[in-house]
Amino acid sequence: MASPTRSGWTIFVLCSLLPVFAATASADISQEQREKTYKQLEIFSNVLSILQENYVEEIDTQKAVDGAIQGLLLTLDPHSSYLKPEELKDLQEETGGSFSGIGIEITIKDGILTVVSPIEGTPADEAGIKANDLIVEIDGQKTKDMSSDEAIKRLRGTRGSKVNITIQREGENQLRPMTLVRDVIPIHSVKASFLTPGFAYFRVTNFQSHTTRDFKKELLSLQKKQNIRGLILDLRNNPGGLLNQAVSVSDIFLRKGTIVSTKGRTEDQNMVFQAHSTADDAGMPIVVLINEGSASASEIVAGAIQDHKRGVIVGTRSFGKGSVQTIIPLPDGAGLRMTTARYYTPANRSIQALGINPDVEISAQESAKEDSPDGEQTLRETDLKNHIKDQKELPPPAMAIDPETKERLKNDPQLNTALNILKSLDLFSSYRKLQASR
Repeated sequence: MASPTRSGWTIFVLCSLLPVFAATASADISQEQREKTYKQLEIFSNVLSILQENYVEEIDTQKAVDGAIQGLLLTLDPHSSYLKPEELKDLQEETGGSFSGIGIEITIKDGILTVVSPIEGTPADEAGIKANDLIVEIDGQKTKDMSSDEAIKRLRGTRGSKVNITIQREGENQLRPMTLVRDVIPIHSVKASFLTPGFAYFRVTNFQSHTTRDFKKELLSLQKKQNIRGLILDLRNNPGGLLNQAVSVSDIFLRKGTIVSTKGRTEDQNMVFQAHSTADDAGMPIVVLINEGSASASEIVAGAIQDHKRGVIVGTRSFGKGSVQTIIPLPDGAGLRMTTARYYTPANRSIQALGINPDVEISAQESAKEDSPDGEQTLRETDLKNHIKDQKELPPPAMAIDPETKERLKNDPQLNTALNILKSLDLFSSYRKLQASR
């Protein structure tokens, strides 16, 4: 599996923007390996010299060397790459909150440019682009063998400019040409509200530097309005983000134990991140929603909650991005994005290419059930003409749902299932408290 990237930057999965220079530990290299390397470098130097002297046109040496470095990294894995100075700068800026583009997460999957997920509320989302769509052309340029960084560069652009892309969707014979207008993509990573009284819904679109702060702020705001009896954490189409944010969001729900661990070739890449008990820990029942667009950092959160039996995971199997990339700044302002380790859930599971399997699997396409199996309205006594009325008025529902939320739940069976599970957990908890008091 490839590392998901956004049109404009590469997602940090298990690293921060802290510089990593020569202090990074390195594996021992034997003298024999060094000699082989020097011989290969000599061959490269000879090839470059021959091209400079004999190629039909004058060679841009800087461009040729950059291409060679990028090619070197691509032979290792789809996650590693060379970032030019402007690309590294774009990446650093975007983790601060916004970028200009169409708003999609992309990856190279089986050699094909693939959409991991559209970012909610962006031009890509509004155009109907979906997870697993294949981007076969960008402005008439075929994307076969195109690197994700090159695709990102083509998809980015100034606000108001247009980009033409061609989509191939699974199950469809015809290609879908689309023209999208680029826009500034603000990343508000946390949205929260009450679905029904007492049951909160938190949507985390990705893990940025301010995600935990915003999550706690929204949680406190809702708690001031009413007691939260259950919480849905929606990580669907969340492509990942910063490790420290995945850890700290998980820590909100966990009081102790491992959240995630990393294992690499060198000792300094082996790390264990632990949960801590604090006064503001969230102790309510939780349900986590995931799908095939949930990757990397979001899989860390889902895996930690699942392994600690802290909540119920609902949806479909996640993306399966379980490797660690570290950004190493280079002297000329460029950067080296390099896979340095794999990460493991608290139960020592590697999800690389496997993903997180939900506890309750339900497809997003599964149609919401009506009142009866055939979809017709169920007939009740009150619907019969001249029915005998009870002397008492029917009490209002204990958990009233407004029409807008009811329609939303009808069109989102995964969310509807999550809410029903939360209600069941809350009901079961009340039964146990009642039994304990007798």
